[in-house]
Amino acid sequence: MSAAPAIKLPINDVRARVSPEEWQVRVDLAAAYRLVALHGWDDLIYTHLSARVPGPEHHFLINPFGMMFEEVTASSLVKIDSQGEIVLDIGWKINKAGFVIHGAVHAARDDAHAVLHTHTEAGMAVSAQKFGLLPLDQTALFLTHDIAYHDFEGIALDMDERVRLVGDLGTKNNMILRNHGLLTCGRTVADAFSRMFFLEKSCAAQIKALTAGYENLHFPSAESQATVEAQVKAFSGGGNALEWPALLRKLDRIDPSYRE
Repeated sequence: MSAAPAIKLPINDVRARVSPEEWQVRVDLAAAYRLVALHGWDDLIYTHLSARVPGPEHHFLINPFGMMFEEVTASSLVKIDSQGEIVLDIGWKINKAGFVIHGAVHAARDDAHAVLHTHTEAGMAVSAQKFGLLPLDQTALFLTHDIAYHDFEGIALDMDERVRLVGDLGTKNNMILRNHGLLTCGRTVADAFSRMFFLEKSCAAQIKALTAGYENLHFPSAESQATVEAQVKAFSGGGNALEWPALLRKLDRIDPSYRE
């Protein structure tokens, strides 16, 4: 059975109004929104994925508030500045909570060109466990050396929280927002999505493993954990060169309208 086409929403001709470099980022970010929906990681119209627009202006793209992730297209993404003000008006507003979290990370990290934030059941469950992400399996061990934690302070509407959030993130690329959800960042949308895929997978595996009780868990040795950390740090990260095009081909087979 073929997938139903995405809902067509009236958007101005954005492609003619942006650079080719920005358009490519738009296509990649729209693809990430569709992939998040495809994996069931979306949360109605809430949570956000963002990407920095190439250039000196420190603008970034985020989803229009009120649009389902499965509806997002390259043209429908909203471009905002470092103060959260819309700089390319397509008739949609943004969610302030998205600006508080994503704007903070983009402003603090020159290497964080893409930031993904989710509220999955597995991510929220691990975020509520006092021991956080456990080094239970190979996938989790890819991440445990590169993960930060930020305590829950309420719905992310307080601009003052930004300082504490980026302070907790530091130079890490994965974060568990306590009692909230997951966050990843990367130099590209592909990097951030790949990290989220494996972080989500690790959280889901942990929840299943804990059904046997914490006392029955088997942890890899400290030596093997250190070996994996060294192996990951030595890895060039070239996997995205194969992963991302494969994911885009999958989306193109299902519904290529994200490119519009």
